[in-house]
Amino acid sequence: MRALSIAATGMLSQQLNVETISNNIANLNTTAFKRRRAEFQDLLYQNFRRVGSTSSDAGTIVPAGVQIGAGVRAAAIYRIHEQGNITITDNKLDLAINGKGYFQVTLPNGDLAYTRAGALQLNQDGNIVTPDGYLLNGPGAVPQDATDITVNSSGEVLATIDGQVQPQNVGQITLHTFANENGLEALGDNLYAETPASAANVEGVPGAAGFGKIIQGALETSNVNVVSEITDLITAQRAYEMNSKVIQASDQMLQTVSNLR
Repeated sequence: MRALSIAATGMLSQQLNVETISNNIANLNTTAFKRRRAEFQDLLYQNFRRVGSTSSDAGTIVPAGVQIGAGVRAAAIYRIHEQGNITITDNKLDLAINGKGYFQVTLPNGDLAYTRAGALQLNQDGNIVTPDGYLLNGPGAVPQDATDITVNSSGEVLATIDGQVQPQNVGQITLHTFANENGLEALGDNLYAETPASAANVEGVPGAAGFGKIIQGALETSNVNVVSEITDLITAQRAYEMNSKVIQASDQMLQTVSNLR
């Protein structure tokens, strides 16, 4: 009885759907998190009467045919890259990207990674780093005697030093965009890695055409909408229950057949 295996694929798919939604809700307060959405495909069909085949010597065509589906499978889990809200923090090294683009950081093994989470800090050498200590590429070290740091909307890092009238430019923060953002590989820790699917990164100055602007003293919040996530969760739960009912009904039908005398 195909209904058993078909309903089983439905339960597995809805389980994945619930796991995706639960991950979205768990990251409700994660800086610059982009919510995910599970996409599904129907499985291969078995043809008992092929549509478009001839049904007689006169050349009549079967208009619909008989096809039995085999269920459903997960096709992809997409990231929804809509802009999150901008929250003012007044922390000098909190940087939000308003628009497209990613910061580029260097991992301990030398690989490059990309992030939109701009909760940055200074390390012991005066370099701007992520909370895990990964170096933000672009600007140089901020002088130890700097009394203030300013990052303008175009990404210039300016350090105010006692005794100097003009602030010292210590470097330029650049942004990086990708032709296919969904092709980025999520590494955890708010980091992404470039892949052949994402295409090579394009570097640019914040505020230039196709690149967002940097807002100092602010952070981009998660774009998860808890109301829609709860609604999707209830829908997925009901779909899971209906597939389980199909399995129960199929089992009862098999019991009826086995009890025939």
